[in-house]
Amino acid sequence: MVYRIFAEKKKAFANEAAALRYDVRHLLSIKSLQDVRLLNRYDAEDITPELFDYAVKTVFSEPQLDDVYACPDLSGATVFAVEFLPGQFDQRADSAAQCIQILSQGERPLVRSAKVYALYGDLSDAELSEIKKYVINPVEAREAALEKPETLKTNYDIPTAVQTLHGFNDLNRAALEQFVRDLGLAMDADDIAFCQQYFRSERRDPTITEIRMIDTYWSDHCRHTTFLTVIDDVQFEDQLLQDAYDSYLAARAMLGRTKPVCLMDIATLAVRALKQAGRLDKLDES
Repeated sequence: MVYRIFAEKKKAFANEAAALRYDVRHLLSIKSLQDVRLLNRYDAEDITPELFDYAVKTVFSEPQLDDVYACPDLSGATVFAVEFLPGQFDQRADSAAQCIQILSQGERPLVRSAKVYALYGDLSDAELSEIKKYVINPVEAREAALEKPETLKTNYDIPTAVQTLHGFNDLNRAALEQFVRDLGLAMDADDIAFCQQYFRSERRDPTITEIRMIDTYWSDHCRHTTFLTVIDDVQFEDQLLQDAYDSYLAARAMLGRTKPVCLMDIATLAVRALKQAGRLDKLDES
Protein backbone atom coordinates (compact mmCIF):
# COMPACT_ATOMS: atom_id res chain seq x y z
CA MET A 1 0.00 0.00 0.00
CA VAL A 2 1.19 3.52 -0.82
CA TYR A 3 0.90 6.17 1.92
CA ARG A 4 0.94 9.88 1.07
CA ILE A 5 1.59 13.04 3.04
CA PHE A 6 2.09 16.72 2.18
CA ALA A 7 4.37 19.09 4.11
CA GLU A 8 4.19 22.87 3.70
CA LYS A 9 6.22 25.57 5.41
CA LYS A 10 4.20 27.65 7.83
CA LYS A 11 3.35 31.09 6.45
CA ALA A 12 6.14 32.82 8.38
CA PHE A 13 8.74 30.42 6.95
CA ALA A 14 7.40 30.07 3.39
CA ASN A 15 10.36 31.89 1.85
CA GLU A 16 10.62 29.69 -1.24
CA ALA A 17 6.96 30.29 -2.12
CA ALA A 18 7.37 34.02 -1.60
CA ALA A 19 10.48 34.08 -3.79
CA LEU A 20 8.68 32.24 -6.59
CA ARG A 21 5.74 34.66 -6.40
CA TYR A 22 8.16 37.58 -6.72
CA ASP A 23 9.98 36.00 -9.68
CA VAL A 24 6.77 35.25 -11.55
CA ARG A 25 5.33 38.72 -11.02
CA HIS A 26 8.54 40.69 -11.67
CA LEU A 27 10.79 38.53 -13.86
CA LEU A 28 8.04 36.89 -15.93
CA SER A 29 5.75 39.94 -15.61
CA ILE A 30 2.73 37.77 -14.84
CA LYS A 31 0.81 40.17 -12.61
CA SER A 32 -2.29 37.98 -12.52
CA LEU A 33 -0.54 35.63 -10.08
CA GLN A 34 -1.78 36.57 -6.61
CA ASP A 35 -0.31 33.92 -4.33
CA VAL A 36 1.78 30.73 -4.34
CA ARG A 37 1.83 27.71 -2.09
CA LEU A 38 4.55 25.06 -2.28
CA LEU A 39 4.09 21.64 -0.74
CA ASN A 40 6.51 18.74 -0.59
CA ARG A 41 4.64 15.54 -1.38
CA TYR A 42 5.90 12.18 -0.12
CA ASP A 43 4.70 8.73 -1.17
CA ALA A 44 5.94 5.72 0.79
CA GLU A 45 5.52 1.97 0.32
CA ASP A 46 6.74 -1.13 2.17
CA ILE A 47 6.15 0.59 5.49
CA THR A 48 3.74 -0.08 8.36
CA PRO A 49 1.00 2.47 9.12
CA GLU A 50 2.45 3.05 12.58
CA LEU A 51 5.95 3.72 11.24
CA PHE A 52 4.57 6.01 8.54
CA ASP A 53 2.61 8.04 11.08
CA TYR A 54 5.73 8.37 13.22
CA ALA A 55 7.81 9.38 10.20
CA VAL A 56 5.34 12.13 9.30
CA LYS A 57 6.44 14.23 12.28
CA THR A 58 10.05 13.05 12.52
CA VAL A 59 11.20 12.60 8.91
CA PHE A 60 8.77 14.12 6.42
CA SER A 61 8.28 17.37 8.35
CA GLU A 62 9.59 19.58 11.11
CA PRO A 63 6.60 20.28 13.41
CA GLN A 64 7.92 23.68 14.45
CA LEU A 65 8.26 24.79 10.81
CA ASP A 66 5.80 22.75 8.75
CA ASP A 67 2.10 22.10 8.43
CA VAL A 68 1.23 18.59 7.26
CA TYR A 69 -1.83 17.38 5.39
CA ALA A 70 -3.13 14.03 4.27
CA CYS A 71 -5.29 15.91 1.76
CA PRO A 72 -4.59 19.66 1.56
CA ASP A 73 -7.36 22.09 0.64
CA LEU A 74 -6.19 23.62 -2.64
CA SER A 75 -9.57 24.82 -3.83
CA GLY A 76 -9.37 27.87 -6.06
CA ALA A 77 -5.79 27.14 -7.09
CA THR A 78 -4.23 25.95 -10.32
CA VAL A 79 -2.25 22.91 -9.23
CA PHE A 80 0.56 20.94 -10.79
CA ALA A 81 3.36 18.77 -9.40
CA VAL A 82 6.98 18.26 -10.44
CA GLU A 83 9.12 15.17 -9.89
CA PHE A 84 12.59 14.02 -10.91
CA LEU A 85 12.90 12.03 -14.11
CA PRO A 86 13.39 8.27 -13.71
CA GLY A 87 17.08 7.65 -13.14
CA GLN A 88 17.73 11.09 -11.65
CA PHE A 89 18.80 11.10 -8.02
CA ASP A 90 16.05 12.30 -5.70
CA GLN A 91 18.01 13.38 -2.62
CA ARG A 92 14.90 14.33 -0.65
CA ALA A 93 13.30 10.92 -1.12
CA ASP A 94 16.54 9.01 -0.59
CA SER A 95 17.30 10.86 2.65
CA ALA A 96 13.79 10.19 3.92
CA ALA A 97 14.07 6.48 3.12
CA GLN A 98 17.42 6.25 4.93
CA CYS A 99 16.07 8.04 8.01
CA ILE A 100 13.06 5.73 8.17
CA GLN A 101 15.33 2.71 7.92
CA ILE A 102 17.40 4.03 10.82
CA LEU A 103 14.21 4.43 12.87
CA SER A 104 12.92 0.95 12.08
CA GLN A 105 16.26 -0.90 12.00
CA GLY A 106 14.64 -2.91 9.21
CA GLU A 107 14.26 -2.84 5.46
CA ARG A 108 14.43 0.47 3.65
CA PRO A 109 11.00 1.55 2.34
CA LEU A 110 10.33 2.92 -1.12
CA VAL A 111 9.90 6.69 -1.03
CA ARG A 112 9.12 9.11 -3.85
CA SER A 113 8.84 12.86 -3.56
CA ALA A 114 7.39 15.65 -5.66
CA LYS A 115 6.91 19.38 -5.28
CA VAL A 116 3.33 20.56 -5.59
CA TYR A 117 2.69 24.09 -6.88
CA ALA A 118 -0.60 25.78 -6.01
CA LEU A 119 -1.01 29.02 -7.96
CA TYR A 120 -3.75 31.50 -7.11
CA GLY A 121 -5.02 34.06 -9.56
CA ASP A 122 -6.73 34.30 -12.93
CA LEU A 123 -3.94 32.69 -15.00
CA SER A 124 -4.29 32.11 -18.72
CA ASP A 125 -3.07 28.89 -20.33
CA ALA A 126 -0.13 30.79 -21.83
CA GLU A 127 0.84 32.24 -18.44
CA LEU A 128 0.61 28.84 -16.79
CA SER A 129 2.87 27.40 -19.50
CA GLU A 130 5.42 30.17 -18.86
CA ILE A 131 5.44 29.41 -15.14
CA LYS A 132 5.88 25.69 -15.74
CA LYS A 133 8.72 26.40 -18.15
CA TYR A 134 10.34 28.55 -15.47
CA VAL A 135 10.18 25.98 -12.66
CA ILE A 136 10.63 22.68 -14.56
CA ASN A 137 14.11 21.84 -15.82
CA PRO A 138 13.37 19.22 -18.53
CA VAL A 139 16.87 17.81 -18.25
CA GLU A 140 16.18 16.43 -14.78
CA ALA A 141 12.49 16.83 -13.99
CA ARG A 142 9.00 16.46 -15.42
CA GLU A 143 5.42 17.24 -14.51
CA ALA A 144 4.07 14.56 -12.19
CA ALA A 145 0.63 13.02 -11.95
CA LEU A 146 -1.55 14.34 -9.13
CA GLU A 147 -3.19 10.99 -8.45
CA LYS A 148 -1.68 8.61 -5.90
CA PRO A 149 -0.21 5.53 -7.63
CA GLU A 150 -1.17 1.98 -6.78
CA THR A 151 2.50 1.10 -6.26
CA LEU A 152 5.91 2.74 -6.36
CA LYS A 153 7.57 -0.37 -7.76
CA THR A 154 8.67 -0.04 -11.37
CA ASN A 155 9.32 -2.92 -13.73
CA TYR A 156 11.49 -2.17 -16.75
CA ASP A 157 11.43 -4.33 -19.84
CA ILE A 158 14.90 -5.50 -20.83
CA PRO A 159 15.42 -4.54 -24.49
CA THR A 160 16.35 -7.36 -26.82
CA ALA A 161 17.89 -5.00 -29.36
CA VAL A 162 19.36 -1.51 -29.29
CA GLN A 163 17.73 1.00 -31.62
CA THR A 164 19.94 2.47 -34.32
CA LEU A 165 18.98 6.02 -35.24
CA HIS A 166 18.86 5.50 -38.99
CA GLY A 167 19.11 8.77 -40.90
CA PHE A 168 20.73 10.70 -38.03
CA ASN A 169 23.76 11.64 -40.11
CA ASP A 170 21.49 13.10 -42.81
CA LEU A 171 19.62 15.50 -40.50
CA ASN A 172 19.92 19.20 -41.31
CA ARG A 173 20.23 21.95 -38.70
CA ALA A 174 16.49 22.37 -38.17
CA ALA A 175 16.02 18.59 -37.86
CA LEU A 176 18.86 18.39 -35.32
CA GLU A 177 17.22 21.10 -33.22
CA GLN A 178 13.95 19.16 -33.31
CA PHE A 179 15.87 15.97 -32.43
CA VAL A 180 17.20 17.65 -29.29
CA ARG A 181 13.71 18.81 -28.31
CA ASP A 182 12.07 15.44 -28.99
CA LEU A 183 14.55 13.56 -26.78
CA GLY A 184 14.80 16.29 -24.13
CA LEU A 185 18.59 16.30 -24.37
CA ALA A 186 20.90 18.40 -22.21
CA MET A 187 22.96 19.14 -25.32
CA ASP A 188 22.10 22.03 -27.58
CA ALA A 189 22.02 22.02 -31.38
CA ASP A 190 25.75 22.84 -31.68
CA ASP A 191 26.61 19.94 -29.39
CA ILE A 192 24.53 17.42 -31.31
CA ALA A 193 25.95 18.74 -34.60
CA PHE A 194 29.43 18.03 -33.21
CA CYS A 195 28.34 14.48 -32.41
CA GLN A 196 26.91 14.15 -35.90
CA GLN A 197 30.30 15.06 -37.39
CA TYR A 198 31.89 12.28 -35.36
CA PHE A 199 29.43 9.61 -36.47
CA ARG A 200 29.74 10.80 -40.07
CA SER A 201 33.49 10.19 -39.75
CA GLU A 202 32.64 6.69 -38.50
CA ARG A 203 30.36 6.26 -41.53
CA ARG A 204 27.55 4.95 -39.39
CA ASP A 205 24.49 6.18 -37.54
CA PRO A 206 24.60 6.13 -33.72
CA THR A 207 22.43 4.01 -31.47
CA ILE A 208 20.00 5.62 -29.04
CA THR A 209 22.21 4.29 -26.22
CA GLU A 210 25.24 6.16 -27.55
CA ILE A 211 23.33 9.43 -27.81
CA ARG A 212 21.89 9.03 -24.31
CA MET A 213 25.30 8.16 -22.84
CA ILE A 214 26.98 11.15 -24.50
CA ASP A 215 24.18 13.43 -23.36
CA THR A 216 24.47 12.21 -19.76
CA TYR A 217 28.23 12.67 -19.68
CA TRP A 218 27.82 16.11 -21.28
CA SER A 219 26.07 17.49 -18.20
CA ASP A 220 28.20 19.26 -15.58
CA HIS A 221 26.99 17.31 -12.54
CA CYS A 222 28.05 14.02 -14.13
CA ARG A 223 31.70 14.90 -13.47
CA HIS A 224 31.14 14.15 -9.81
CA THR A 225 29.00 11.04 -10.19
CA THR A 226 30.61 9.38 -13.21
CA PHE A 227 34.00 10.78 -14.19
CA LEU A 228 35.42 10.49 -10.68
CA THR A 229 34.29 6.87 -10.22
CA VAL A 230 37.34 4.74 -9.47
CA ILE A 231 38.22 2.21 -12.19
CA ASP A 232 39.62 -0.87 -10.46
CA ASP A 233 39.82 -3.14 -13.49
CA VAL A 234 38.89 -2.86 -17.14
CA GLN A 235 39.30 -5.08 -20.19
CA PHE A 236 38.94 -4.20 -23.86
CA GLU A 237 37.94 -6.41 -26.75
CA ASP A 238 39.35 -3.88 -29.22
CA GLN A 239 43.17 -3.98 -29.37
CA LEU A 240 43.35 -0.28 -30.35
CA LEU A 241 41.49 0.69 -27.17
CA GLN A 242 43.70 -1.64 -25.11
CA ASP A 243 46.84 -0.05 -26.55
CA ALA A 244 45.51 3.44 -25.78
CA TYR A 245 44.74 2.42 -22.20
CA ASP A 246 48.18 0.86 -21.79
CA SER A 247 49.73 4.13 -23.03
CA TYR A 248 47.71 5.98 -20.43
CA LEU A 249 48.93 3.66 -17.65
CA ALA A 250 52.53 4.13 -18.86
CA ALA A 251 52.11 7.91 -18.76
CA ARG A 252 50.71 7.66 -15.22
CA ALA A 253 53.79 5.69 -14.16
CA MET A 254 56.09 8.25 -15.80
CA LEU A 255 54.36 11.09 -13.95
CA GLY A 256 54.29 9.18 -10.66
CA ARG A 257 50.53 9.56 -10.37
CA THR A 258 49.14 7.94 -7.21
CA LYS A 259 45.54 9.15 -7.40
CA PRO A 260 42.99 6.48 -8.39
CA VAL A 261 42.37 5.70 -12.05
CA CYS A 262 39.14 7.34 -13.21
CA LEU A 263 37.65 8.80 -16.37
CA MET A 264 38.62 12.32 -15.31
CA ASP A 265 42.27 11.29 -14.91
CA ILE A 266 42.21 9.57 -18.30
CA ALA A 267 40.77 12.71 -19.89
CA THR A 268 43.32 15.12 -18.40
CA LEU A 269 46.52 13.07 -18.13
CA ALA A 270 47.75 13.87 -21.66
CA VAL A 271 47.97 17.56 -20.80
CA ARG A 272 49.99 16.77 -17.67
CA ALA A 273 52.37 14.58 -19.68
CA LEU A 274 52.83 17.22 -22.38
CA LYS A 275 53.42 19.89 -19.75
CA GLN A 276 56.11 17.83 -17.99
CA ALA A 277 57.76 17.18 -21.35
CA GLY A 278 58.02 20.95 -21.89
CA ARG A 279 55.69 20.98 -24.89
CA LEU A 280 53.11 23.36 -23.39
CA ASP A 281 55.33 26.35 -22.71
CA LYS A 282 52.63 28.75 -23.91
CA LEU A 283 49.90 27.29 -21.68
CA ASP A 284 47.94 29.88 -19.70
CA GLU A 285 46.88 28.69 -16.26
CA SER A 286 44.45 30.30 -13.84
